Amino acid sequence: MCCLPVLAHAQKAVADESKIFALEKTWTDAYKQHSIPIMVSLLNEDFTITVEDGHVFGKTGYIAHTADSSTQVDVAEESDIKVRVHGNLAVVTGAYHERGTSNGKRYEYRDRFTDVWVKTGEQWQILASQYSVPVKE
Repeated sequence: MCCLPVLAHAQKAVADESKIFALEKTWTDAYKQHSIPIMVSLLNEDFTITVEDGHVFGKTGYIAHTADSSTQVDVAEESDIKVRVHGNLAVVTGAYHERGTSNGKRYEYRDRFTDVWVKTGEQWQILASQYSVPVKE
């Protein structure tokens, strides 16, 4: 009987990790498809993101960035994803690859990212995100 709370906690952590993993994919797909309603539901009101070129956006700015029709995302994919849940916070790290066209010019990014998710009630939302281009050696 003494192990039941530990087992229940471990099962909850695994369920939360799976949920966050799926939400990461949902977020990436919503960005690629310019899906503003999904973005609004996923981004916490205090959301902040730092992108590859150093620009920092809050929720409203990032939604405007996502809605920009001058950018067409052809490929947006994550790999090497690791999810770590700590109570009502989750930290996700991984690799990100994006390719597309912006203002008529082709671009391609290969980044590393760190995302922080927060759980309020039963809903997970992204609180902070940082993308950076790895140093080439």
